[in-house]
Amino acid sequence: MLNLSMNNFFESQIPSEIACLKQLRSLNLSNSGFNGQIPNKISHLRQLTSLDLSWNHLKLQSIGFESLSMNMTKLEILSLSGVDLSSSVSRFLANFSSLSYVQLIDCQLQDELPSEIFLLPKLKYLNLRNNSILTGSLPEFYNSTLLEILDLSSTGFTGIIPESISNLNNLEVLNLQECYFSGPIPGSLPNLTQITYLNLYGNKLSGIVPSLASLSKLATLNLSFNNLKLGHTFNWISKLTQLNILILSYMNITGEVLPCLANLTKMSIVSIGGNFISGPIPSSFMNLTQLAIVNLGGNHLHGQISSSFSNLKSLVSFNVAHNNISGTVSIDSFLGLNSLEELYLGYNSLSFESTTNYTNGTLPKLKFLGLKSCNVKEFPAFLRYQKNMVALFLRGNEIEGLIPNWIWNNSRETLQVITLAHNSITGFHQHPHFLKLVHLKELDVSYNYIQGHLPIPPQTTIIYQVSNNMFSGEIPLVICELKALQQLDLSSNNLTGTIPSCLRNCTNLEFFSLAENSFENVFPVWLGSLPKLQVLNLKSNKFYGVIQGLSNTSSQFLRLRIIDISNNNFSGQLPDTLFQSWNAMKYVFDRKLSAMGYRIQLSESIIYKLLYSITLTNKGVKRNYEENLYIFTAIDLSCNNFNGQIPHSLQDLHGLESLNLSNNHFTGPISPSLGNLKNLESLDFSQNELSGQIPEQLLQLSFLAILNVSFNHLDGRIPRGEQFNTFENTSYMGNHGLCGKPLYVECKDSKVSSVLPRPSTDEYESLKPIDIIDWMVIILGFGSGLVTGFVIGIFVYGRIW
Repeated sequence: MLNLSMNNFFESQIPSEIACLKQLRSLNLSNSGFNGQIPNKISHLRQLTSLDLSWNHLKLQSIGFESLSMNMTKLEILSLSGVDLSSSVSRFLANFSSLSYVQLIDCQLQDELPSEIFLLPKLKYLNLRNNSILTGSLPEFYNSTLLEILDLSSTGFTGIIPESISNLNNLEVLNLQECYFSGPIPGSLPNLTQITYLNLYGNKLSGIVPSLASLSKLATLNLSFNNLKLGHTFNWISKLTQLNILILSYMNITGEVLPCLANLTKMSIVSIGGNFISGPIPSSFMNLTQLAIVNLGGNHLHGQISSSFSNLKSLVSFNVAHNNISGTVSIDSFLGLNSLEELYLGYNSLSFESTTNYTNGTLPKLKFLGLKSCNVKEFPAFLRYQKNMVALFLRGNEIEGLIPNWIWNNSRETLQVITLAHNSITGFHQHPHFLKLVHLKELDVSYNYIQGHLPIPPQTTIIYQVSNNMFSGEIPLVICELKALQQLDLSSNNLTGTIPSCLRNCTNLEFFSLAENSFENVFPVWLGSLPKLQVLNLKSNKFYGVIQGLSNTSSQFLRLRIIDISNNNFSGQLPDTLFQSWNAMKYVFDRKLSAMGYRIQLSESIIYKLLYSITLTNKGVKRNYEENLYIFTAIDLSCNNFNGQIPHSLQDLHGLESLNLSNNHFTGPISPSLGNLKNLESLDFSQNELSGQIPEQLLQLSFLAILNVSFNHLDGRIPRGEQFNTFENTSYMGNHGLCGKPLYVECKDSKVSSVLPRPSTDEYESLKPIDIIDWMVIILGFGSGLVTGFVIGIFVYGRIW
């Protein structure tokens, strides 16, 4: 036996001479700082019964997984977690009849796992967690096996959970979190009477959850984020007396569930957010004195927060955001809860009052405080005594005046997220040029009335959101030093000057908006070299000139999904190859995979998730989508002075959903190839100088909801059928050569002339204002929707803040 685990060999390589130990039975080098390639000769250790190389920075590329282990036929324990295998699991492993323990977590495994592995006669432990491209399915379990722990979480496994799973009589842990299993929960699952941990979170399971009352040893139950329904009969939950963790979020649960939990006195975590649970929080719920985490957010709970919460002395996290809870709440309600670190009360009908009836010693030591839309009138005074704040959410309140210094100073070493958007804040007390926050990752002060120059956040900043204020001056060059920056939104201010070219150094930038300012320059072509840029919004500024240089390279805007440069003074012809390299718009992605946003790891247990928001404008009506919005692909070049023909390279953008080229001087015909853009939902070519007929190929655009080709030189018969039967005459007006429905001009047998004059200047100008043009324009902003996961052991649960 050779055990060198839990050391630090400072990235030493495993010496190949280890293969000289021919009689070695057990080799354990785990967690010891080894690095590099696993030596080929290690496969010569034929007598090994236990091999553990896990959690080192090792790779297995030179010999492959099969070559490494094929001679070790006596293996009973195999643990290579964290080792970069980058290979498939060969079927020969199913011949290792002595294997009882296999742990291959996060090994970059690929291809399909041979189903015979599950049926090894002595196998008790199989953990393949976090191998996202490893595929496979569960086999039929015809005979009882020794399997006690099965963890396939965060893999690509698909198929159904077979009824024969009940033959796993010894199974204690079943973790299928975040896979792709579908179908119902098998009716035989309640026969697994030894099970203590059941996690089916984040699959595609459907149907009614069967009664699990027979699982008397069950300590953890997580069924969230499926298409499952708990049904109206859920009293069986009250019989799970050993339950410690219950997570049933987003399961369409209705009625009053909380009373049936009153006898589960061992419960430490309850997360049933995102349902339709009604009624008040019953007093019996306060008897669960072991509760540490309570997530009831996103339901229909009403009533007031009871003073009985003082019974929950172990409470660490309390979330009732997004309910109908009313009354007045102050920090006094939570005095004495010395373990409380997270408190989320936002989006209810309550008011949070700032009181001073406390001493520093009685206050909870909060790290996360969510008081969004809680009618807060001023910065809560008790924050003066909070020195460990990590995230502060005060969005959507009635806070006026200056931001006090103690907001920044007291938690200077810990504060990572601060959102003060949608208040009436006018500035900073002793306006700082630099915000001296050591670990700040997000600053959001959008939608206030702050004046002066832009404050400079620290280099750790990922999100910098100051839109819709009154900031003035130029963009400070020091912002270019924010190398981690992913989202920079300076829109709707009074900023001037040019875009600093040094921003090309912010290579992590995904979202960039300068909309509605007074920037004046030519188009910043160098933005195309930003490797991660997905959203670019320069609308309503003073940019000018011909767009040049975009077609000179194949690496421009490779990931761009939304661009809005409308309402500027750009001019000239667009290169025919303009869109050739815009690869992200060429493919139609699964909407489940295309939500745009970012994740910030705030601590070992909390992941902060945010999604970008989009405001759609149609006929002057704006609607803002802030949470859980799937990404659009859109191009808006409207209200400029572009001329010439529409670039043919548009035909390759098959993922494009919205295209707006209105209010320019484009000429020539509408290309029939635009019929290839099958994902298109909005198309606006109005107020240009286009000629010819409307191509019949546009009938192929089955998702097209908005079409506007008004005020051009188009002629001929308007196509009929499919979506074209839904468009009104305003889509075609101002084209005197068009005929057929929905216009009141009948088509004659002969071709209608296309040389009729354009509408008069008065008629043209009367319809030019943006607020009455029938078009769809996409304005990008930053939403505050967020979902956080609290990782406990090996499971994650979602919650609403």
